[in-house]
Amino acid sequence: MAKGGSDDNLLDVLVAENYIAKEDAKAAQEFAEKHRVNPIDYLKRESLVTPDIIGQAMAESYGLKFADMNTHVVSKDQVLLVPADLGLKFRAVLFAQDSKNAIVATDQPNQAGIKESFSELFKKNVVIAYALPEDINAALKHYRKSLETRFTDIIKGGVKVAPELVQTIFDDALANRASDVHFEPEEDGVVIRFRVDGILHEVGELPRDEYEAVLNRVKVLAHMPIDEHFSAQDGAIRFKSQDGQDVDMRVSIAPTMEGEKITIRLLASYISQFSLTELGLSSDDQQQLEKSSKKPFGMIITTGPTGSGKTTTLYSVVKELKRPEINITTIEDPVEYKIRGINQIQVNPETNLTFAKGLRSIARQDPDVILVGEIRDEETAEIAVNASLTGHLLLSTFHANDAATAIPRLLDMAVEPFLLASTLELVIAQRLVRKIHDSCRVGREYSRQELTARYPDVVRFLPNKKSITLYEAKPTSGVPTGFSGRTAIVEMIHMTPGLRDLVLTNPSRNEVWEQARKDGAKTMFEDGINKVLNGVTTIDELLRVVPIPE
Repeated sequence: MAKGGSDDNLLDVLVAENYIAKEDAKAAQEFAEKHRVNPIDYLKRESLVTPDIIGQAMAESYGLKFADMNTHVVSKDQVLLVPADLGLKFRAVLFAQDSKNAIVATDQPNQAGIKESFSELFKKNVVIAYALPEDINAALKHYRKSLETRFTDIIKGGVKVAPELVQTIFDDALANRASDVHFEPEEDGVVIRFRVDGILHEVGELPRDEYEAVLNRVKVLAHMPIDEHFSAQDGAIRFKSQDGQDVDMRVSIAPTMEGEKITIRLLASYISQFSLTELGLSSDDQQQLEKSSKKPFGMIITTGPTGSGKTTTLYSVVKELKRPEINITTIEDPVEYKIRGINQIQVNPETNLTFAKGLRSIARQDPDVILVGEIRDEETAEIAVNASLTGHLLLSTFHANDAATAIPRLLDMAVEPFLLASTLELVIAQRLVRKIHDSCRVGREYSRQELTARYPDVVRFLPNKKSITLYEAKPTSGVPTGFSGRTAIVEMIHMTPGLRDLVLTNPSRNEVWEQARKDGAKTMFEDGINKVLNGVTTIDELLRVVPIPE
């Protein structure tokens, strides 16, 4: 069998072992070529394979056994039987052993010297098995001491203390797949918090007397003046991670009563997964978004609060549209992710380069697609509508609580109703909910009576059955929250003839939603309920993010 675990080999194995049909493999390849994504994404989206099936097939493509670390959980004590330098070097853990054999699991089984190194360690026959990368990552976290323990070790060492403290915090943030790092000064210390999957977690505390050096280190890295302490500052850092990847960071420093607070946004690869298949859209919603984005002109607007994934959705559309013959230009504040083949402009108030002025300039640059980071004022709204009317596809974000509110809000910004009716194609409101990790998903059957008692305001949105299976996130040592990653729950309003006629009358939010409902629109909450029933997330997580509709 061909070894190496490539996508083509993997599809061949999936077909050969009857995990999927030939037709499914062909559809996956065609989808991958069309959307420039991994063919496995298609199989996952269509629920044709599970992570365990992928692991089994990958193992077979290498000619190895599969180490299923979901059903056979590797404990911390088991991980620590392998010295940290060896385990981290080969990304390998002891999966199982008896008196004669040791099974070592890794996601990189072709590494030179791996079998010999572990044979020397265990003094017995070593069998190499394949494990999924996410399972190996979870196991290797057991090597990490607590941040505060490492802080103490670094401070005691007394050499390059501030650089090492900053490096350690950044490395931990990346290992935990954090999107943000907060340094929060308090009277007797500085609290370090990571935002992971949208939730802030306290991870350690720096001694107060070490903070000024750490603060100055961050300022130097971000090219900020270190003698400024009483005004807000913004900067950027290019950080080299432990695996050699360059990670861009956006730094904000603001004065507080207890000192200067640092907030850092990590623009890492695990954040910037720009693919429509990975947004979590239902098949109908994805088809509607693809249909609207293929039109030669018009407006697609995403709405929601900060951190709801609006820009990620638009970047995913841009990635779908990116081709050599298409001129795509963006104006953003700030440009978070640099994308090859796209012209990206950074808003700069110091040079009077605003969204409106930048958008006017872009319209003279012969674009096919324009992405405006945000419609904030009447001037930007007017130019955006006119640009979409004159043969451009325009994508933008807009602050509104739901999709129906966006239309009257745009009309309030002095956009002419007939222009909006002619140009607006799609409005998407969205939020992000945490996904249950595959190894932590536990189902429980509830009777109708139990559901009514536990979720009295939610039960009317659930299927009218005597019993329903709901899922919970059971924490494990590798996934302490039970959740991993996030997915979008969305509400889409696409412009039908009825809605276009209604826009001409300057309608209220309720009137817009009433017509959209007639045209088949569903609320974010209903989309969330579908994801709850499919085991993607939990009811409690949904309620944390979206209010119950009245």
